[in-house]
Amino acid sequence: MSRSSEEVVPAETHVVKTPLDRSAVFAIVRDQLVDILEIDPESISEGQSFKDDLHADSLALVELVDALEEELSERTVDFRIEDEDLADLKTVRDAVDFVLAHVQKHAK
Repeated sequence: MSRSSEEVVPAETHVVKTPLDRSAVFAIVRDQLVDILEIDPESISEGQSFKDDLHADSLALVELVDALEEELSERTVDFRIEDEDLADLKTVRDAVDFVLAHVQKHAK
């Protein structure tokens, strides 16, 4: 069955998603780190340093930023982590706080 040229298909950007709370943001950050660093999710906590505790190099952090931007752009318009903001993200908690602040600011 083919679609007629007049049939309207809603864009994915209009999908309503539940608001993100701290635990949901942590889960997103943790899941991305698991994929990028190939580590056990149970080994990740908010207090950990990307560099010292998780042994994430600068490339891994760039991958994390890209993955977060892709994931969160579906939930909030113009979600972006600028280079100068990346320099301030030293721990998992820093990343969670940054994402949560941005999402809450744009939800209002």
